[in-house]
Amino acid sequence: MFRRILVANRGEIACRVIQTARRLGVETVAVYSEADARAMHVRMADAAYCIGSAASSDSYLRGERVLQVAADSGAEAIHPGYGFLSENADFADAVAAAGLSFIGPPGSSMRAMGSKDAAKRLMEAAGVPLLPGYHGEDQAYETLSAEADKCGLADGHPVLLKAVLGGGGKGMRIVRSQGELLAAIESAQREAAASFGDARLLVERYLDSARHIEVQVFCDSLGGAVHLFERDCSVQRRHQKVLEE
Repeated sequence: MFRRILVANRGEIACRVIQTARRLGVETVAVYSEADARAMHVRMADAAYCIGSAASSDSYLRGERVLQVAADSGAEAIHPGYGFLSENADFADAVAAAGLSFIGPPGSSMRAMGSKDAAKRLMEAAGVPLLPGYHGEDQAYETLSAEADKCGLADGHPVLLKAVLGGGGKGMRIVRSQGELLAAIESAQREAAASFGDARLLVERYLDSARHIEVQVFCDSLGGAVHLFERDCSVQRRHQKVLEE
């Protein structure tokens, strides 16, 4: 068990991590922006350090400052919470390089699962069944069109164009005929580039009546693993989850 951890987040998530650490007898170090000097997570932690001005780009997203505080405070590990630096593979690598533990997936896992095309290739190599689709590097219209036909568009089955990066329903378009394909590709690419800085798309068979079921899995570095059962996320609007149950 760690003696002291740094919580690299703010608000409710930081408070929850601090509460859990306290129950486990682990000391906590908070970081905060100038605007959060009186925030609850600052008052709850055993120690707190200011890391910048109100803008997250000058505080909570400054990984080098978080690492400096970890060193100054004697923290043995960093818990990123969610958002901010939690999915930053380079930061996770930097934490490990500093001789600290990153309470979350390693950078290699983030890179493997951080993009949908890389994740699909990984699942494909592991023999996991996938929807018919295309997740290759060639993004030419002719290639995407040919692959959409292979997915069933030529036979009247709808396909889904999906941005390789990001989420939240952005960069996704349902295509039900070849006549819709070009405009859908261009639209999805524009939105993906604007939202995620990457216009690449993948193509997969679209299932009209499917349910969206998720299973959360947590594994430690000692071979232990647990899952938190199923969550039905089928209630959606514009491909964004509205309700999880």
